Amino acid sequence: MASAAAALIARARREIQHHFFEADAVRPDRAISFAPANGFERRMFDRYQQRGIVREASGGRYWMNVVAYDLDLRCRHRRIRNLLLAIILVLIVAILAGAIQIPR
Repeated sequence: MASAAAALIARARREIQHHFFEADAVRPDRAISFAPANGFERRMFDRYQQRGIVREASGGRYWMNVVAYDLDLRCRHRRIRNLLLAIILVLIVAILAGAIQIPR
């Protein structure tokens, strides 16, 4: 269930990013309208607005702040990398402690 939700969230991110980049709406003077297709897109769009990634120009038209998007993407990648490194470290410690047997 959690992996399905993660996949839907990732898809919502991609759809929103694609919508703005395809229209080259990366500056206030190139702002476009956006209507979320579903609840996942609505929540992701709201998060993007809270983080300053998507900004409203005027009259319900929005643009994507590429610098803020890039910083958010790097932060997410850093968190995932750190989580994976922690998991690897725990596995190494467990193997060295003898808690996990490696078949030979």
